[in-house]
Amino acid sequence: MFKNIRESKQESLEETRSLLEAKIEDQYKFAISKNKITHTDFLDRQQQIIAQKFLTQNRIKNYVFFGGDTHDAERKILLFFPEKFSREMVEKNYEKILCGIQIILPKDLQYEHSTILSGMMKLGIKREKMGDIWIRENGADIIVLNEVADFLKQHLQQLTRFKKAKIDIILIKDMEYKPKQFEDLSIVVSSMRLDNFVAELARTSRNKADEIINEQKVFVNYCLSTKFSKTLQIGDVLTIRGKGKFKIEQIEGKTKSDKLKIGIKKYC
Repeated sequence: MFKNIRESKQESLEETRSLLEAKIEDQYKFAISKNKITHTDFLDRQQQIIAQKFLTQNRIKNYVFFGGDTHDAERKILLFFPEKFSREMVEKNYEKILCGIQIILPKDLQYEHSTILSGMMKLGIKREKMGDIWIRENGADIIVLNEVADFLKQHLQQLTRFKKAKIDIILIKDMEYKPKQFEDLSIVVSSMRLDNFVAELARTSRNKADEIINEQKVFVNYCLSTKFSKTLQIGDVLTIRGKGKFKIEQIEGKTKSDKLKIGIKKYC
């Protein structure tokens, strides 16, 4: 049963990968043939890894990933540019492609990331048209493609949750970026195997952890991982769908039973 589920999902992933690579190739060829800057929609971390591998394999050099004026953006667009363009010339085009949606809420309201995102998607805006969402005490700044900005400004206010909000389109340089927040955790594992970490971080049994891995809900450094015995390293980022994202920070020591005490940072 697990094998059939895994094979089916693997076929789906391969199809998704092929479609993404085809889109990337089309954008690159269009940039070269038309002698202009082109770009993809926003890519998540896993898609960026697929894209980077494709670009490297095909020796494509005239490109840049961009997700806003912050080095740790989760979601980024991929821009291609003709050889005659310098990086500085490309950077001047960022604000022709991207902008920010600023939501300022009344003092008595404060929404989480999921509430902001679900509201925007309720309007029919696809996730790939939106980049990172930075939550503030009084609202949020969201980086989006310019093509959807006017629609969002006009229609977000019609949603009940945003009726009292002030919504504006702002330049990406004026967005309020918020450093990532973490919760410090400490877990105990018998070894650095993937299944040990999944069991501890998902707070479940080893058998259930194996099911979660088999269901393709586990990613190491944003790449799908289905091998129970995979050895994790310090610095690896482990994502468990439905449970959160975690960074393996350090080995803090050993217990009396010779198990490993691991320092973890959980992304908030």
